Amino acid sequence: MNPGKHPLLNMPNSASAASRKKDNGAVRPVESWLIKKLMRLAGEPAIQVTLWDGQSHYEGGGTAEPVAAMHILDRRSFWRLFTNPNLHFGDDYSLGRIEVEGSLVAFLEALFRARQQRTRPGPLRDFLARGLTRQRRNTRAGSRENIHHHYDLGNDFYRLWLDEEMAYTCAYFPNRSVTLEQAQAAKLDHIARKLELRPGETVVEAGCGWGGLARHFARHYGVNVRAYNISHQQILYARERARQEGLADRVEYVEDDYRNITGRYDVFVSVGMLEHVGAPNYAGLGRVIDRCLSDQGRGLIHSIGQDRPEPTSAWTEKRLFPGGYPPTLRQMMDIFEGPGFSVLDVENIRLHYARTLEHWLERFDAHEDTVREMFDAFFVRAWRLYLAGSIANFRAGSLQLYQVLFSRPGKNDMAWTRAHLYRD
Repeated sequence: MNPGKHPLLNMPNSASAASRKKDNGAVRPVESWLIKKLMRLAGEPAIQVTLWDGQSHYEGGGTAEPVAAMHILDRRSFWRLFTNPNLHFGDDYSLGRIEVEGSLVAFLEALFRARQQRTRPGPLRDFLARGLTRQRRNTRAGSRENIHHHYDLGNDFYRLWLDEEMAYTCAYFPNRSVTLEQAQAAKLDHIARKLELRPGETVVEAGCGWGGLARHFARHYGVNVRAYNISHQQILYARERARQEGLADRVEYVEDDYRNITGRYDVFVSVGMLEHVGAPNYAGLGRVIDRCLSDQGRGLIHSIGQDRPEPTSAWTEKRLFPGGYPPTLRQMMDIFEGPGFSVLDVENIRLHYARTLEHWLERFDAHEDTVREMFDAFFVRAWRLYLAGSIANFRAGSLQLYQVLFSRPGKNDMAWTRAHLYRD
């Protein structure tokens, strides 16, 4: 990728201590009042806020003991929070103009919980949640650029903190003591059991990441998989792994958009791609599945979701995941209703994603120096904020993780109960 075009790289340096001291001066009474007002609008989170004078100007709204403290180190960052709070908090934290004392995850979780409980849906909630950045569209060309933005940072970067199979989606923890590697394998087995894969069947995967699901299904369930992805680096990695592991005759990785899937298959599966499709394209995805699924076919979609159709935050949209959007279950039904698919099972495993992210953040922090050498300090702080914020979002229930199993109508040979999912 071209680092100079990526908004997480080559950002302006944080202000020096001398310039902050020169520009700040004493905190004015109106500024102290405004920070209290902003915290009330945000739902009075259980945090402390100090300004550049070193004094506390907000103490959790008097409702709870602060779980962490936010230090706004200069006047410019203070006023930026009022023009576009979600975007500028992320940028100024990443620049070191805003610091968090205590657990970053606990701090962000307090913000998310307060916003959920105190702010009713509407323009104000959308502004505080999202900000003023327009979401990029997921056209064929736009999707390729959006995926390039996040996934083509380099395999060496992701290899530092993902598991051995490079799985970048929610793992499944049969119990909390299993390793990340074991939990990622358990996720693939959990999905395979839901789909009731049989040797010799054909599977098509939309959005395959680094290819771990296709290899696992071919190796352990005897199926043939064709997997589609538009990330060039991921496809190259996946093809090489399949060649090294002797699976190239059973797994085919296609560098192409899911909208261009061809052929007929017994099974459709998509894990962690729907977030990049965009709600306006769900009916189109349903038509793609209808076109490629056999008369007795079934499928599963695994996706981050949410309870209300709220827009993606400005900072996430601009800096991390352009074009990303987690759907509600109602919105997901646009995929299934048009072709007349039957939804057989819906499972929400959001706390498993929180646990997955805890593993990722721990590994990311362990390689902080390496990441800084690969990119820069802004990038390190931005990705830490992204991972910590994701943990907080799943813990607070702002985000969900849905697995939706579906089939052609009238398919009566699927499992009678869920018991088969939990047998060794």
